[in-house]
Amino acid sequence: MFSIFRVKLWALGIAFILGAQAFTASAQAIKVGIVGPFSGLAGHFGPAFRNGVEAYVAAQGGQLAGKQIEFIYRDTGGPNPAGTKALVQELIVKDKIDYLGGFIFTPNAYAVAPLIQESGTPTVLFVAATSNIVEKSDYFVRTSYTLWQLAVPLAKWAAQQNLKKAVTAVADFAPGIDAETAFKAAYTKDGGTVVESIRMPMGTTDFSPFMQRIKASGAQVLYTFLPGGPVNISFVKAYHENGLMKAGIQMLGTDETNEFDLQKFGDAGLGIVTSLHYSAVHDSDQNRKFIAALKARSADAVVSNIAVGAWDGMYVIHKMIEATGGKRDGAKAMATAKTLQWESPRGPVRIDPRTRHIVQNVYLRKVERVNGELVNKEILNFGPQPDWGMEK
Repeated sequence: MFSIFRVKLWALGIAFILGAQAFTASAQAIKVGIVGPFSGLAGHFGPAFRNGVEAYVAAQGGQLAGKQIEFIYRDTGGPNPAGTKALVQELIVKDKIDYLGGFIFTPNAYAVAPLIQESGTPTVLFVAATSNIVEKSDYFVRTSYTLWQLAVPLAKWAAQQNLKKAVTAVADFAPGIDAETAFKAAYTKDGGTVVESIRMPMGTTDFSPFMQRIKASGAQVLYTFLPGGPVNISFVKAYHENGLMKAGIQMLGTDETNEFDLQKFGDAGLGIVTSLHYSAVHDSDQNRKFIAALKARSADAVVSNIAVGAWDGMYVIHKMIEATGGKRDGAKAMATAKTLQWESPRGPVRIDPRTRHIVQNVYLRKVERVNGELVNKEILNFGPQPDWGMEK
């Protein structure tokens, strides 16, 4: 009798252990690595990623597809290909992440592509805007924008406004060259002439010599792409101090009036025209929900396209987790990502299954003052735009 009792206890013990192991496995958190700049001149982008991804998970009740999410953040600083590659290798090998998200700078994304391809880690680019990044790995998908996507409709609009002579002035790195190439291609196709193309060294803060060249060129339009932060403020200051606005040379850009810097421009920012896929004052219920969730996460959070890229990036990861049941299956996760379409804070979006890049509305925006604050007011919707860089 005692012997039978001991056997029963042993069997119950084994059942309990197996049950506990099964529970632990089912409750195991999905690990998501987030890489971006949390320090340096671009150090405001990393916290924007954190606010966006954590606000999204909180808005879903703290879990995704019934799974706990563990975020592992890594600071890449600025453009730092070798350092970023080392961080991502550690995330994949040591931390055993299931998904990867983030990336501001194109060189950093290029550097990790072989690691992503080899490991089969689904990776969502929250920014990194050079068109051909997604071609570097089958496991890249992008929820931000590309310079071609923004520059083509803007260039066509400028030519149609009878602004027929332009100068391009861009930062001399891959995204800047992408922006220059895209604007020139669309602008000249619609009858415009680019009278000069200027590539400005990275880190330049004295733009007066460039402004004098632009002013003397006879151009009606100045199209620019800059890497963000203090450089934007210096550029706009030089644009005004050298009299380009008074001379009737219209400044056109993309994200130079980002909400991180917008209030710092003061009156110098008024009238700047940009094309982008999002504005903090975009009028939609989904955007209001996003802003509420972001502010609940952090009252100091800046409402910007950077946070939206992270928010929508987590939507993509959410759906990949849902499709795979939380198991590691990079191929199935990416097959799911290619089918996605949803209502974003920026408007209706979808992932192009061929390019793995987001198709979205692009808006013509103008800096205006509303209730004492500068805003990027949407004045025209160009409609859904693909990545024209992949269509050429």
